[in-house]
Amino acid sequence: MGLWKQLAGMIAGDASKFSLSVRLCIAAVFIVIQVVLLALTPVLFRLIKKKITSFGQKQVRLFTIKKLKLLESERVLNAVYVVLKILMYAFILLQLSISIPLVFSLFVLTQNLAAVFFGYILTPLKTIFFDFISYIPNLITIIIFVIIAKYIVRVLRFLAGQIEKRKLVLNGFYPDWAQPTYNILRFLIYAFTVAVVYPYLPGADSSSFQGVSVFVGIIVSLGSTSAIGNLVAGIVLTYMRPFRIGDRITIQNVTGFVEEKSPFNTRIRTHKNEYVTFPNMMVLNSSITNFDVYGSGKKEGLILYAEITFGYGTPWQTVHEILLRAAGKTDRVLQDPEPFVLQTGLEDFYARYQINVYTKEIDYVPAIYSELFKNIQNEFREAGLDMTAAHFRINLPPAAQAQVLSGR
Repeated sequence: MGLWKQLAGMIAGDASKFSLSVRLCIAAVFIVIQVVLLALTPVLFRLIKKKITSFGQKQVRLFTIKKLKLLESERVLNAVYVVLKILMYAFILLQLSISIPLVFSLFVLTQNLAAVFFGYILTPLKTIFFDFISYIPNLITIIIFVIIAKYIVRVLRFLAGQIEKRKLVLNGFYPDWAQPTYNILRFLIYAFTVAVVYPYLPGADSSSFQGVSVFVGIIVSLGSTSAIGNLVAGIVLTYMRPFRIGDRITIQNVTGFVEEKSPFNTRIRTHKNEYVTFPNMMVLNSSITNFDVYGSGKKEGLILYAEITFGYGTPWQTVHEILLRAAGKTDRVLQDPEPFVLQTGLEDFYARYQINVYTKEIDYVPAIYSELFKNIQNEFREAGLDMTAAHFRINLPPAAQAQVLSGR
């Protein structure tokens, strides 16, 4: 600051020999020069950027290890562009910090402002510069930790992709575990990196920084109870493998296809194209019915069934024949394995029959059921049989009702 005071005083002392009009002309020249410099600086840096781009595209080559990209020319050039832009703004600030005080120093009324202005600019810059120089070892340590974490994550991402594509097989490790496991390990690596880097951050030892950290920790712990619960439930569901994307499942009496499995919720699409979202904690605590567990339906098919009741006056062989005929006329129903009938109950006035059919087209389950029901009605009508089950009701006189109710 003393140097700039001497410089400003010298200029002011020399300038005092000239008349006010001459000093105004000198100030105007300084201003014009500064305006020209401000106009030319972006042009100069654009030319430099163009040269760097041309040089970088020719000299910087893509460096990979087993398809893992470690160095890309585009990323290197983007980093250089950021540094170049910072240098441009610093150069403009330097021009202004020199020209404005020099103009102020030409006049007696503003010459003190020149020294003050220089002090306002130079003192913070000097403090920042020396603090930055002393912080360089910590900065290098942080950069090393960040780079190590970054490339560990890249290696894990490459391995996860190979496992997911079944190019790398690990016994007991399913391909659909690859991406969730990668996300978990990535989070743990970043969390560990933050914990290691934290003491090296500027101001980490200050009471204000520690107070803010404690406050943020309290807010997160109070507001994330359910979120953490859903996250843990999502991890458990991932490794339980009760369903996959595209499976037809039932949760909480809602049946649909799994559209999304996120760390916090599960979203299914019903046959009516309604999207229902369940928190993972609710899914974990509910019973889940999967109609196509890991593609097993592609081998034999999903069994659909319908129950009817029929009076004992009709032989069970006739009912079986009619039900099988109705199943055979239903579209999207497999004939191998063949449909079959089960007799599931003998009630007081009728018997229960269950027709079972196989299908692989689980997307059309409601339509298959609808057509199966229609075919059953049509077949019984064509056979001249009434599907109305026999029910009997005995009407007692009031006196007899009273005796029944009293237990006599």
